Formats: sequence, C-alpha cells, structure tokens
Amino acid sequence: MSYFLGIDVGTSGVKAALVDEKGRVKGTFTSPLALSTPHPGWAEQKPEAWWKAAVSAVKQVIEATKIKTTRVAAIGLSGQMHSSVFLDRAGKVIRPALLWNDGRTTQECRDITARVGEWQLREWVSNPALEGFTLPKVLWLKKNEPAAFERLAKVVLPKDYIRYRLTDALATEPSDASATLMYDTAHLTWSRSIMESSLTRVTRRVSRKRSMDAA
Repeated sequence: MSYFLGIDVGTSGVKAALVDEKGRVKGTFTSPLALSTPHPGWAEQKPEAWWKAAVSAVKQVIEATKIKTTRVAAIGLSGQMHSSVFLDRAGKVIRPALLWNDGRTTQECRDITARVGEWQLREWVSNPALEGFTLPKVLWLKKNEPAAFERLAKVVLPKDYIRYRLTDALATEPSDASATLMYDTAHLTWSRSIMESSLTRVTRRVSRKRSMDAA
C-alpha cells in the first residue's frame, strides 16, 4: 500500500500527517512555531524555522507509524497564505517573512489604491489592496529597507518555500497567487499592469527623495 504525506505550514506550528490510499489517517504530529512582533501590529517568522519544524514533524510521523519512506507516493502542501518570503538571487532568505496578519502596510495599501484606483484593482486582480497581501509588503520593503530590496530576486509564500527546500523548484498555484495582489485571476496569469503601475512609480518617488536628500 502507498501512503501520502501532508505538510501544513501554520502560524503557530507545522503539522505533518500521513494517510493511506483510503484516506485513513495513520499519524500526525505538530511542531510548534514562535511568532515575533518587533513593533505593535507587526508579525514575523523566520522561514528557516518553518523548514526545521517541517523536518521535525515529518520525522516524528514516520517514526511513530514505522512506515518506510519508500512507500510515500506523494507529498501535499498547504499553509498560511499571504505571508511573504523574500529571496535573493542565490535563493537565500533576505529577512524574516512578513506574515499574513502583519499590519504595517496600511500606507502602502492606500498608495496602491490612490495610484491604481479601486475599479482598476477589481479589473486587474479582483481584489482591494489589503495589508496581508504581497504587493504592499514588497513596496514596504522597498521604501523602508532599500538595501534588502536591492537584493530581492524572488518572493514566495510559505508552502512554496517548503516546496523549494524539498525540490529546489520555485513555483506557486492560483489560490495562493490570487492573494498576492499581483495575479490576474480572470486570465490565470501575473498582472504586469499592476506591478508596473505600482513598482515603477514607487521607484521614481524614492529616487526623487534620494536626490533631494543628497542635495
């Protein structure tokens, strides 16, 4: 008989579950996670902590069920949406992830709405600009941590980061992508329009500010 392994990257812990071909749960284990709040309204976690918790949870389930890993036919991933993991060109984490419940991007959301417009947001990405989404977090990083932003090459979500550590493949799927504020859910593709509209204007504004500061 084959078995299927599920890994759920939650906010308070990473859970692993092993089920058989008939959907019967053979074992579960949850490795706890800590939450960092550097300032009121902020919420961060280190992606490396997710990985270590995932490894621990899977190991505990395998040992408890005594099922050989060669009989695991597939691994399924789920997890907290919206939380942003910033990676450099080498695939290394730049800073702790900004979580789905992090509220520091209120101004960035207002800026996006003012620049793009509520109607255009609905047309392009089928969502309003909310603090939990990815694009406001990218803009926050650009404005507040420019050195980190200069290193930025990829942005992934929690379960995609675990997939990356497991397979060395960077990927996502529509349900997670739809909550980035960068994905055109109607056409199942990334919205170049909103990214260019938001990021280009921020770049120009930051460049002008730096010029004024230098003067």
